[in-house]
Amino acid sequence: MAVRSERLPVVDTAALLDLYERMVLVRLFETEAERQYKAARIGGYCHLCSGQEAATIGSVHALQDDDLLVTGYRCHGFALARGVPPAAVMSELFGRADGCAHGRGGSMHLLDVQRGFYGGWGIVAGQLPIATGLALALVRQERRQAVLCELGDGAVNMGAWHESLNLAALWSLPVVFMVVNNGYGMGTAVDRASAVPELHRRADAYGMPGERVDGDDLEAVIESTGRLLAAAREERRPAVLELLTYRYRGHSVADAGIAYRSKDEIAARMEHDPLVRTRERLREAGIEEATFDEIDARTEETLAAAVAAAQESPEPDVAELAAGMYAAGSGEQFARMLPGSPFGERDLVFAGGLGT
Repeated sequence: MAVRSERLPVVDTAALLDLYERMVLVRLFETEAERQYKAARIGGYCHLCSGQEAATIGSVHALQDDDLLVTGYRCHGFALARGVPPAAVMSELFGRADGCAHGRGGSMHLLDVQRGFYGGWGIVAGQLPIATGLALALVRQERRQAVLCELGDGAVNMGAWHESLNLAALWSLPVVFMVVNNGYGMGTAVDRASAVPELHRRADAYGMPGERVDGDDLEAVIESTGRLLAAAREERRPAVLELLTYRYRGHSVADAGIAYRSKDEIAARMEHDPLVRTRERLREAGIEEATFDEIDARTEETLAAAVAAAQESPEPDVAELAAGMYAAGSGEQFARMLPGSPFGERDLVFAGGLGT
């Protein structure tokens, strides 16, 4: 893994402290999400990003307000980084109406279009064609914006990876494909799944730049992501950015994460904890220990309020389950495809309940 060398700070101390607080929010949110999942308040799958906070917060910080973000299913941190309120994220995990996707998406499909966050996609590599299409739309609309497409190391061997990179390079689309390489695709190590484990080198096949960066170094992530996004935005030059990081938890909450890696390996990698590294940078800049304690306490209060809000949020209306499947005014082609039925019924009714 690359080691950060001495260099001029990418952000000033005040900004770094704010970013650190966001990293703490993500770390503690994931801890709380696991607690709520085990209390059976969160259903379905739940993938945590504990350990990947620098990659998450740093890359999103490099986005401009009107840039677009598309991610895979390990997306809690990205939603929080993009400014989605913790209560809205937690409510979505609970499947409640006040969730950022109105309770329709859950953990793997967070969404906030108003903030330029287009998901949260549950199919491995399924977000890549979406991101490529968004980048094409920006070009056709002559908008000087960029798309950041996050994916895991397990997605680089899918067909959608090759198709998307090929079109992005062929059509000079403003998209950065950011591979968050946490070492494992589910339980398979990268070097057992990829003939070329230096994943950024895949960019060479499509004539686009590829870089590998220490994803636990917050400032290195900000610098590299910002530079590549600027080239995409201003020169329509796509790129691949590989961030080397590590997840402290298993693939999902249902995975203990120790069948395919040792406790010693996990402990060794936790010595590079991005929160600890960022905190050390702040100490060097003169931030006192009391400030870190205040951040922890403030974040705990925020998360307690988020859980309370999620519990109080109502369940989505079952009659609206199929609403939004087709755009309003789609015309004659979709006229018979009303919510819940192709036969004209306007209400979706489960006469015997959801279990029958």
